[in-house]
Amino acid sequence: MNVPLNIDWQQILLHLLNFVILFAILYFLLYDPVKKFMDKRCEYYKNIDDEAKKNLKQAEELKKKYAEKLHSADSEIEEKRQAANKSLSEKTAQSMLLAKQEADKIVSDAYKKAEGERKKLLESAQNEIADMVADATEKIVAGASTSDAYNNFLNSVQRSEADD
Repeated sequence: MNVPLNIDWQQILLHLLNFVILFAILYFLLYDPVKKFMDKRCEYYKNIDDEAKKNLKQAEELKKKYAEKLHSADSEIEEKRQAANKSLSEKTAQSMLLAKQEADKIVSDAYKKAEGERKKLLESAQNEIADMVADATEKIVAGASTSDAYNNFLNSVQRSEADD
């Protein structure tokens, strides 16, 4: 067979057949396992990425939840502070009222005691005056002169003042 340009078709077909066999062997031995490995690796990283997104979403929800709890705790603390201040104000007002009542009672008792002391002093002074008048009257009636009675009266007043 005479082929122009010295091309041997049989050699070309054999090389082509060798190339196809080599391609099939490399495909099954190298390409398919490498492709499976790469697919597994891609799926592994995709799962890690999905899990990271899921964890991030949970973390954001948890952060939001804790922020709400913190806000509610702040408002609860403020309410309790206001309640404590109100209770303190009420107790202070009650204590002030009790102290005022006690002070009023002490002042009232002091006025009563002072009034009693004043009455006793007035009675004592009246009794002394009555005794002095009785003594002076006795002396006048006993026949002493008016000037003697007057002098005796003054002397007894001076003695009673000196005794006090």
